[in-house]
Amino acid sequence: MDRVCNIDAKGRLVRFFTGILAIFGGFTIAILIVKGILSSETYGIIVAGSIVGGAFSMWEAREGWCVVRALGIKTPL
Repeated sequence: MDRVCNIDAKGRLVRFFTGILAIFGGFTIAILIVKGILSSETYGIIVAGSIVGGAFSMWEAREGWCVVRALGIKTPL
């Protein structure tokens, strides 16, 4: 199945910066876990989800393709 570009430049920019913020947030929480401020059992999945989700968002920005739009859901950007 070919992916067709379904987001414009503004949508790509928003997804790219959202990805950066998600990855930054994931690493920040990871640092707090390593320092012992947060418990790893509770926040470990949040770190993984944030970093993977951020990377996926940046990939969407690079490809110009949004999985949500491909499923037929209209998004404002």
